[in-house]
Amino acid sequence: MFRITLFLPVLLLTVTFTKSEDECNLSQELIDEIRSYQTVVDKIIDATTNGQFKGATFKELATFVDKFGARLSGTRSLEDSIDYLLDLMKSYGVQNVHGEDVQVPLWVRGNESAKMLLPRETNLAVLALGGSVGTPDEGIEADVVVVRSLEDLHQNYSNAVAGKIVVFNYEYIRYGVSVSYRRQGPIEAAKHGAVAALIRSVTDFSMNLVHTGQTSYEEGVTKIPAVAITVEDANMFQRYQERGQTVRVKLNIQTESFPEVKSRNTVGEVVGSENPEKVVLVSGHLDSWDVGVGAMDDGGGAFISWYSLVVLKSLGIVPKRTVRAVLWTAEENGMAGVIGYDAAHKDELKDFIFVMESDEGTFTPLGLEFIAGKKRDLHSHRDIEDDDSISNWLLAPINATQAVRSSGGVGSDITIWKDVIPTGSLLNDNGKYFWYHHTKADTMDVLDPDTLDKATALWASVAYVVADLKDDFPRDFSDKGFYTIPNVFYVVLLSLVGLLLH
Repeated sequence: MFRITLFLPVLLLTVTFTKSEDECNLSQELIDEIRSYQTVVDKIIDATTNGQFKGATFKELATFVDKFGARLSGTRSLEDSIDYLLDLMKSYGVQNVHGEDVQVPLWVRGNESAKMLLPRETNLAVLALGGSVGTPDEGIEADVVVVRSLEDLHQNYSNAVAGKIVVFNYEYIRYGVSVSYRRQGPIEAAKHGAVAALIRSVTDFSMNLVHTGQTSYEEGVTKIPAVAITVEDANMFQRYQERGQTVRVKLNIQTESFPEVKSRNTVGEVVGSENPEKVVLVSGHLDSWDVGVGAMDDGGGAFISWYSLVVLKSLGIVPKRTVRAVLWTAEENGMAGVIGYDAAHKDELKDFIFVMESDEGTFTPLGLEFIAGKKRDLHSHRDIEDDDSISNWLLAPINATQAVRSSGGVGSDITIWKDVIPTGSLLNDNGKYFWYHHTKADTMDVLDPDTLDKATALWASVAYVVADLKDDFPRDFSDKGFYTIPNVFYVVLLSLVGLLLH
């Protein structure tokens, strides 16, 4: 994974690949086509950041989260929020607005508390992890054993945790790595006889906040309560243990899991003028955890997705292909929404041109993170003169000219399609994203109206241009296909956000 600004890939990627190594020139026709979108993109950016839509995404999102608050999978608040948004999208003239039924988990958090009894008495901040079983009604009281990693548990404490509460005080590396403790920690602790697992919150910065999130269990392994604690308390337990002091905790969490219930993915479109059956999809998820109000995760991503349709429709900008917004349900506790959507639309996926998702914040937009086809080395390049450079094209007015080529997956829900459809997610200045992630601090105060405007402009612009090009993006992810199909895809993404694939 790497980042790069727009100018360098302009010099390297003004090429069209074919099977022949001698054919590497970008056609003038394609250059002219890409250039022709600047006026439209400028119109979208100006209307969204300075004109009639300025502040609109933030205003609509604030109204939404203030009205419905947290929207956990299976709850009345989520379903009421879906009804509200379906009506709102229709009022703006979005086409084909509807909900699509899917079955989703229903897990309910009840009362929860924790108290350290030794070496001193103090109440502890805790949040049960999603899907966790509860304690007995009277709670669990046990000594604590702190481990630094799964390897530490297995190698040094495998015979010391039976009947104990295991605290995972791991070293935070990055979210994608450290989240494994939230998912796997309770399973591994239970294998050695632990009665509960306390997981250090998955964050790179803490102000005594607790971060929840989904946990998991393994068939044949006893299910034990899985609870998030603050970084500060995990470190405190570590210090006590290193001093040889006994730490004893009383834990009481009440949770309940119910059979799956019906929810809906929320769908709306700007219908294509020439090839309406072909789709560019923009998305985010409407559900949230039951702490905070889900403004950042993922209200922002959901609202730039559906509101980008409003921008296009209101400006009379209709692409050749359909731009479809899908606001996923039940992402947080298992991605049931996209799994159901994939099953229901499996015969139509061949016509999905590009799929986008924003689920890692809507802070200052920088460009896109993407996956498309096989990673290859360029075999040659042709420099172009500065006055022919496309370094100032399209998204340069909002400085969204960076790119990350992902080596894994982009987004969350759309990772399901990473090997069959070109996918992209919003690249934004989200260095503080995990400060608030899955906490009560995920509120509107995390977001900024101007940056939401820019993110909406990027989303609408990319979706429109991709949906309007004369040629479809290549869909062949095989080695052979990468060289035999004219690689319009990379040149277009280059012109949009400076994507460099090498």
